[in-house]
Amino acid sequence: MSIQGLFYVIAVILLVLAALPIGTRGVSLALLGAAFALLAYSWDTITA
Repeated sequence: MSIQGLFYVIAVILLVLAALPIGTRGVSLALLGAAFALLAYSWDTITA
């Protein structure tokens, strides 16, 4: 599995956890998941 695929997996896990009714203080799991998804999407551009 490539690093890009790993970032997508992390993003999906974080977004699923953000949809659950869990109280997290400080960091938003949805925003963190979106950041990982954006990082995975742009990974080819970043490393080019």
